[in-house]
Amino acid sequence: METISEQACFGGVQGFYRHASEACGGPMRFAVYQPPQAANGPRPVLYFLAGLTCTEETATIKAGAQRLAAELGLMLVMPDTSPRGTGIEGATGDWEFGEGAGFYVDATQAPWSARFRMHRYVVDELPALLAANFPIDPTRSGICGHSMGGHGALTIALKHPQRYRSVSAFAPIVAPSQVPWGQKALPRYLGDRPEAWAAYDACELVRQQTFPGTILIDQGEADRFLTEQLRPELFDQACAEAGQSLQLRRHAGYDHSYYFIASFMDDHLRHHARALG
Repeated sequence: METISEQACFGGVQGFYRHASEACGGPMRFAVYQPPQAANGPRPVLYFLAGLTCTEETATIKAGAQRLAAELGLMLVMPDTSPRGTGIEGATGDWEFGEGAGFYVDATQAPWSARFRMHRYVVDELPALLAANFPIDPTRSGICGHSMGGHGALTIALKHPQRYRSVSAFAPIVAPSQVPWGQKALPRYLGDRPEAWAAYDACELVRQQTFPGTILIDQGEADRFLTEQLRPELFDQACAEAGQSLQLRRHAGYDHSYYFIASFMDDHLRHHARALG
């Protein structure tokens, strides 16, 4: 693991790092915020998965999470959203697919299957690397995300409820099988098999396996992607049918930006801190 940079931040350390990833077949970057309490022993960890076009820097710089994380003693981990520099034809030039748009799936279709294995990276490889290099308590992990990253957080938590004690999302893509973003990306990563898409669709997953805790979702009512791409009402309905505890909060006047995320990030940090102890 290579340290790119480290800076003092609210009594802790904000760092950026790079390592060789087996899951993604090349170098991957990620950010870690260590609160001041980390100097005294392992701390609970919250993973934040960013959305389309974003990197490990986006939420780290824009979400304003470090101040309260320092008070709560939460480690924050922000991975990149996909492998970079893959050299795969068609992996760049389209902000909705490829590099910067990994959708947190393990691709099964060539050529994407050689590099785009973000699900395995987030669930297995990155936590193991963190446990070996940072004072985290892997038994106290939560996961959060925005948009495509909200889709990632929900699907990962629902597929691996034993790994995470808490989950939340900002403006998540809850039904990728039914919206243009997912219908564009999932067939290319997973093939033309709806049953494979369902394995990465929060609405389908919650009907099979609920999460042992309340899911928190915040959604802006002025979000330009709300009606076509996000469709939170579908997840609300699926959770009601499955008996999943869900707190879905809608906010008039808020859009899809990090101004929205920064406005409610403290609520999400407290949501996770309560569950992580």
